[in-house]
Amino acid sequence: MAWEFGEYRLDPERFELLRKGMVVHAEPQVLALIIHLVRHHDRMVGKDEIAKVIWPDRIVTDASISSRIRSARKALGDDGERQAVIRTIHGKGFRFVAEITETLAARPASAPAPTGPSNADLSRVSVAVLPFQPLGTSPDLAVLAEAVPHEIIQALSRLRWLAVIARGSSFRFRQSGPDLDLVGTALGAGYVLTGMIEGMAGSVVVVVELVDASRGEVIWGDRLTAPMDGIEDLRQRVVAHVVTALDLTVPQHEARLAGVTGFDRLDAWKNFHLGLSQLYRFTPAANRLAAAHFEQAIALDPRFARAHAGLSFTSFLDAFLHLTPDDAAAARQARYHAERGLELDPQDPFTHYTMGRSYWLTAEPEIADGWFNRAIELNPNYAQGFYASAFTAMLNGDIAKVDAGLDSAIHLSPLDPLLYGIHGVRAQALIQSGDLRGAARWGDRAASTPGAHYLISMIAAVANGLDGRHQQAARWRQDVRRRKADASAHQYFAAFPIRDEAARRLIAEELTRQGF
Repeated sequence: MAWEFGEYRLDPERFELLRKGMVVHAEPQVLALIIHLVRHHDRMVGKDEIAKVIWPDRIVTDASISSRIRSARKALGDDGERQAVIRTIHGKGFRFVAEITETLAARPASAPAPTGPSNADLSRVSVAVLPFQPLGTSPDLAVLAEAVPHEIIQALSRLRWLAVIARGSSFRFRQSGPDLDLVGTALGAGYVLTGMIEGMAGSVVVVVELVDASRGEVIWGDRLTAPMDGIEDLRQRVVAHVVTALDLTVPQHEARLAGVTGFDRLDAWKNFHLGLSQLYRFTPAANRLAAAHFEQAIALDPRFARAHAGLSFTSFLDAFLHLTPDDAAAARQARYHAERGLELDPQDPFTHYTMGRSYWLTAEPEIADGWFNRAIELNPNYAQGFYASAFTAMLNGDIAKVDAGLDSAIHLSPLDPLLYGIHGVRAQALIQSGDLRGAARWGDRAASTPGAHYLISMIAAVANGLDGRHQQAARWRQDVRRRKADASAHQYFAAFPIRDEAARRLIAEELTRQGF
């Protein structure tokens, strides 16, 4: 279902607002507010309700609500004087008053009508989550053995690249030690997740394994424990741990399998996974190879949203790390492909993530933050979404939010490919808060983490220099010059356009002292 009013069309499923057929760009929170007001146009929507819907689990001020209402009116061609679309009920709330017509949701005119299942859909990775096996006679364990897998299925369904077999089908395989090859064949699943739950000396132990069903190969497994009175916390930890691990492990495994298939026989999804395998190497050659795989995925399936998001990511790296001569052109490509990915799949956290990162390149962290928040809403276990939100908070000087976001990212993904960035953001935030010793320590850790690029080494050089550890600063300065001979303070602040003027001056002076 979609709604039309005046020159506008609002499609909640696509999370899209059009005016005369053209996309109206609005922050995610603003668009979510418009959708909620339109959906409940037959009544007044109170301020408390708006706060609960747009800022779940947060305390917000009337000023924040008023700001989003102003932005919503601007997006809809309205203002506080006319109130022809959104009317203020003074002291109480707001109501959507424009005349609305309900219609069927439709694809944008620019999108070609599919003639059947897309290449991406046909080859999308699939997983079946089986009921866990309770070891023991405790009724609590028997409940957990079904409740936890059910919650995992619900959480995995948020991963747009992964097809999850419905509980009604996968829960038919309840017997202990089922033939996983048979399970995979019967359910059409490439991967099968199994688990055991056992009560042991006042504790609950959960053991999980992810198996490549056709090969009988365990590609990931883990063991989590909690005291018997901490079962609820354990349920949440198991779900978050499994979802994050699959989000990292399965694409890596798919890329490894695709690498031995022969590039001429790769489908869209295999090209996408091979692109991901190159994405976090942060070298010009790897970035070009990643982009080539994403482009091939789009050639095979023009409606492959994630491949467009992948191209946005590679273009972002071209601009952020100055891998190509024209940073501005790369930034425009990062925005274009993020927008195209959102147009094709507005419910994919990865597309929102890449859209937010494109706003880093134009020094608009406030807009970026809205996209990252939406990515986290779509997938509450999205570690890189929390990291990106923390990065944006660092740019804005909101150090408390930096700490909370980085802690969530580390908790969800302790071996994330962007781990160097997580540590680097913490070091940069500590410089801004005046803890130079802590900044130097985290800067060393960031620059020593696999995958760290030259800008991370610059953070380490600055942090150590400010802390008076000049020998260590010299080591990182040499590392920067080895990686990027023309590294400069301009490049540093283009990547980290922090708003804290005092910290910015301090860093600039240290960069100058070190010859940058």
